[in-house]
Amino acid sequence: MKAIALPATPKRLKQKTFTRLPFKQFVGAAALTLAAQSSYAGTAFVHLFEWSWNDIADECENFLGPKGFDAVQISPPTEHVKGQQWWTRYQPITYQNLTSRSGTEAELQSMINRCHSAGVKIYADIVVNQMANHLVEGNYGVDGTWWAPRDYPEFSTQDFHPGCATDYSDANSVWSCDLSGMPDLDHSQPYVRDTVANYLTRLTNMGVDGFRIDAAKHMPPSDINGFLQAAGNPWVFLEVIGAGGEAPEIQPANYTYLGAVTEFSYGPALAGNFNGQIKHLLELGPNWGLLPSADALVFVDNHDRERGHGGGGNLFYKDGAKYNLANVFMLAYPYGYPKIMSGYEFDETTQAGTDIGPPAPGGCDANGWVCQHRWGNIANMVGFRNYTVDAWSLDNQVVINDNAIAFGRGDKGFVVINNGQSSVNQTLYTGMPAGDYCDILRADDECSGTNISVDNNGFASFSVGPESASAIHGGARPSVSNQLPVAIIEGAPETLETGSQVTLSGVNSYDSDGSIVSYLWSTGATTSNITATLDNPGTATFSLTVTDNQGATDSREVSIQVGGDELISNFDALYFRGTPNGWAASPMTLVDDHTWQLDVQFDGQANQRFKFDLAGDWSQNYGDNNTLTACWTVTAMTSTPM
Repeated sequence: MKAIALPATPKRLKQKTFTRLPFKQFVGAAALTLAAQSSYAGTAFVHLFEWSWNDIADECENFLGPKGFDAVQISPPTEHVKGQQWWTRYQPITYQNLTSRSGTEAELQSMINRCHSAGVKIYADIVVNQMANHLVEGNYGVDGTWWAPRDYPEFSTQDFHPGCATDYSDANSVWSCDLSGMPDLDHSQPYVRDTVANYLTRLTNMGVDGFRIDAAKHMPPSDINGFLQAAGNPWVFLEVIGAGGEAPEIQPANYTYLGAVTEFSYGPALAGNFNGQIKHLLELGPNWGLLPSADALVFVDNHDRERGHGGGGNLFYKDGAKYNLANVFMLAYPYGYPKIMSGYEFDETTQAGTDIGPPAPGGCDANGWVCQHRWGNIANMVGFRNYTVDAWSLDNQVVINDNAIAFGRGDKGFVVINNGQSSVNQTLYTGMPAGDYCDILRADDECSGTNISVDNNGFASFSVGPESASAIHGGARPSVSNQLPVAIIEGAPETLETGSQVTLSGVNSYDSDGSIVSYLWSTGATTSNITATLDNPGTATFSLTVTDNQGATDSREVSIQVGGDELISNFDALYFRGTPNGWAASPMTLVDDHTWQLDVQFDGQANQRFKFDLAGDWSQNYGDNNTLTACWTVTAMTSTPM
């Protein structure tokens, strides 16, 4: 099956220039694939909308880090106007005070540090196009800072454009007029530019890894470029809603040289297909009028779109299975840098309902928080995205029916999405290595559900229920008990003469379910074979420990008797006792293997007797009661052990 080539992966991390990274295409036998990823390639991040700093820190440590989330987007950290509505966060009154509804500056710093320790980056939402105008609850911010429209701690009237009505067909009007009545900063002025840059630099110095620039299309790209350069060119993504009929100068493509741009057409495209037929989603890309993949920051929904702002038309958390499947597709499909929305419950049928602010802090353990990022299908697909990011191509894709599709990511992963009302039972070519894989979408723990087997030809059978999905990747394999390796030593004789050399071999050691990765001999050698010279008589002992590819070990030991020219006996000494020596203990001499000898003289008298004493203490003695009358050589012979 032919594979569809997709543009390069999105930029991420800190950019030192605004040069777009080139990519090359290579044509293979079955797929059009892409060159190596750029260093800015992203995996997936989450927007923890209106979460407190302390709750975000806990979530980084307990869930986001372990699940492999790339970053978390936080709400604007500056002091803002009073009010319970969510949008009060987007009405800043000062950049000097970093106390907000989410917490204090100290809590913000602690959260940044803790998330970094968990391997999660921080993207701060920044509002620098406008300042506050909401005076319903007085002239004091949430932390007590006084303000009035066009009169703030950093700014006064001369720092703003004159108030005017916005005409979206005229770029200069969009860039200069007040947004919803909020005073519009004039970034062409050096003081304003430097004040904004100092705010970004302050956050960067705290450890913030990047920024979402709110209302970016309401500022000329050149003005944004000015304060970004003054701030050291941090990584950014820009909110630019490319609405039809608006001035061409404020369309998304004009902002991509600054960083990634929010692709607001992506969510409605997914919604239209999942509310209809998904078979065409295998063609999704710039040919649909979307930004190039390297420039696109994509999402199924965001905090505006789920409330019907910014054009609407998206799926959101109340759409259940279709919302879930749309996120599965976004995280599996090689296009853009995906952001997952995670907010709180609200009533979308009234203005008061959509305006309502967050519930009490507590994250996913508190009432009212939706926590979409913890839904099993969404969370486990982050691992799929991470594992397949180096296979930035669409492979082995198939339209099963109008509402069911399947596709692979090189030989790294494969996904089946069934948006229909009937089950899908198919044997499909995955292109993956043979073996067992966890179906990561069957349980919250990616390997606690069912397994899927890929045969030696790359085929696997999938059974996917209505409005459900199945996904496998090489990073999620069922655990199998490791079989211990077996150490074998060959080449060891029973005896050798002193000074001889011996070669011992462990090369036939084996591991039934893996491989031997290391050898360690008692001599310190780490090769499979060793050679030793046996200079000292006695017993020479050698041991070998082998380790397999999963760290399990086994040991064996051999002994060699050194000194074959020395006499051998069952015991170390033998003593003669008898009438010739007055029954004293006279030591005998070992004259041959197992043969002891002593010359004694009997006096010829009757009743001459003797005994052999093993220890010289009568504890073990053996005798002969015959009468001896002359000189005798007494010989004791012992039995050779079998």
